[in-house]
Amino acid sequence: MKTVLRLLLWAAMVLAGIYFLLPLISTAEFSLSIRRDEYSLDAYHSVFSDPEFFATFGYSAAIATCTIIFGVVLVVPMAYFVRLRLPWLKPVVELIVMLPLVVPPIVLVFGYLRLFSSSSVLPLTSTEMGSNALLVCGYMTLSLPYFYRAVDTGLQAIDARTLTDAATILGASPITVIRLVILPNILVSVLSGAFLTFAVVISEFVMASLLTRPAFGTYIQKVGVAQAYEPAALVILSFAITWGAMGMIQLVARFSPQRREQ
Repeated sequence: MKTVLRLLLWAAMVLAGIYFLLPLISTAEFSLSIRRDEYSLDAYHSVFSDPEFFATFGYSAAIATCTIIFGVVLVVPMAYFVRLRLPWLKPVVELIVMLPLVVPPIVLVFGYLRLFSSSSVLPLTSTEMGSNALLVCGYMTLSLPYFYRAVDTGLQAIDARTLTDAATILGASPITVIRLVILPNILVSVLSGAFLTFAVVISEFVMASLLTRPAFGTYIQKVGVAQAYEPAALVILSFAITWGAMGMIQLVARFSPQRREQ
């Protein structure tokens, strides 16, 4: 019986691997087929020689960095106080942070356009800085489920209450406790949430497009309209960036202090 279950498990894993890898392999093969009867990296060379590629990627990386910074400032104190001071509020907070998985991004961005258009009291969309701020807020909302779960998991792995009591006895304020005691102990979880946020931001298209921001996702769509092989190369590069972020999560987790102690 165990042998049959093991074979079924391996069969399911193989089928899942084929299901996910075949489209990626086909896309990679197409991106190398710009020359007839031979493979070449011309499509990738064309992408890397385009100044707009680096401009849009740099813009998305900067927006991702801002999103991560503001996400840490928002999520870490929220998860900390909910776990230690307001445990009765945890079901409500978990429901709220899961809403971005249910509400489509297009609904969120249309709400932003409705509330912050040029005809509103706070016309943020009329300036580039305001639109950038709205984009960061939107990405914070999209990444909130992943960031909050990562931080909450990190708080579960440490004795936050004992650490807080010890720091409070020594005269530390709540902000000091979070900054110098809690944050260093959950740094691996925070970094995991940061890499997930980076992966979400770098490939997002809907919000950046409707807010007319020069993001990497909109660049991929723009190239896809006019060219054939370069979009496939961009898709492979986007997958590589995403998987690189996932690999960094595993690397950080493997060399974390908690793992070394085990």
